[in-house]
Amino acid sequence: MARETVNGTAMSKSRIAYEWIKARIADGTFSPGYRLVLGQLAQEQGVSVVPVREAIRLLEAEGLVTFERHVGAQVAMVDESEYQHTMQTLALVEGYAAALAAPHLAPGSLDRARALNADLAGCLGHFEPARFTALNRDFHAVLFDACPNPQVLDLVRRGWDRLGGLRTSTFSFVPGRARQSVAEHEQILGLLDAGAPASDVERAVRAHRLATLDAFLAHRHP
Repeated sequence: MARETVNGTAMSKSRIAYEWIKARIADGTFSPGYRLVLGQLAQEQGVSVVPVREAIRLLEAEGLVTFERHVGAQVAMVDESEYQHTMQTLALVEGYAAALAAPHLAPGSLDRARALNADLAGCLGHFEPARFTALNRDFHAVLFDACPNPQVLDLVRRGWDRLGGLRTSTFSFVPGRARQSVAEHEQILGLLDAGAPASDVERAVRAHRLATLDAFLAHRHP
């Protein structure tokens, strides 16, 4: 591994390993619950296990990594109650935002949403949670970005940002949910295409969001 610098100062191997692992936690490559095998990580970075072990300790001190006996180091799991509260709130405000936005969607918006959903469907064969999650956010943004109420729109964006801060994707835990999500997207697009009443659009988007939460909770509490 080449020695890197920050502001002209050489970074230690442990710091480089720390930044490398942290970036992969942030972008979802290493999802919550992912086992951090020291030897494997060291091999990927071209270093010994010593700097990787030090990096893991730093990440553990930050709460990004946990260590369990007989399991080892793994990416910290999401705070279940915070995730649940965020998803419940987002179900309410995003459903309403999508309903308000429907009459204001720009020409071509539904075509773009369909193209994104086709990309999501294309991810199902060789599933990558991080890519699916990014495309999923783009899909939803097409539907709510035209919301004419700036305060409602701000609440929706804050909800999505909070989910990103939780470093989680239900699709990482329950990949089967991804296929259902794509199908529900098509149902929502069908409603918008048909000019369905705003209340129908709101209910469909809300149910879609809550179904994702239900999948997460069912996985955590089988």
